[in-house]
Amino acid sequence: MLMDSSEIKQLLEKYWNCETSLAEEQQLKEYFRSNTVPESLKETSELFRYFETQKKESLTQDFDGEVMKQIAVERPKGKVVKMMFNVARIAAGLVVVVAATYFVRQEIRKSYPPEIADTYSDPKLAFEETKKALMMISKGFGKAQKEARKINLLNEAEQKVQGRDENKKESSTI
Repeated sequence: MLMDSSEIKQLLEKYWNCETSLAEEQQLKEYFRSNTVPESLKETSELFRYFETQKKESLTQDFDGEVMKQIAVERPKGKVVKMMFNVARIAAGLVVVVAATYFVRQEIRKSYPPEIADTYSDPKLAFEETKKALMMISKGFGKAQKEARKINLLNEAEQKVQGRDENKKESSTI
């Protein structure tokens, strides 16, 4: 079956886009096996011929043995030096991380005020001051609790209103 170069070029375009059928691929293979390939398609012809020769090749009987021999070959010298170099790089990285951590902690400590020392020498006076502070906090909690009750009342009222709206919707749909 003779094909002209425009048909071949269309088939090749489909082939490069992975859109050809097996029959079309077979047509391309047969075309490129012939010796009447134009000069513009010589490289493509060589590619198809290469595919054909590679299909015919197979592994030798002793392929596994050859691979195992290659794996078992002694490692060339100099691996110890490379390993030591890698260990030195890792150690240097750890030193950098430790140093960075140390300096960051120092900066954080500088940004916080020093710990407050005990200001009261008399325990009774300290107790009284603590009671005052706790009473102030207690009053603040009392105010917050009153505000929370108001919010709860608003929430309950809203739920009642929504409940009535839902009842109206249900009765209107019936």
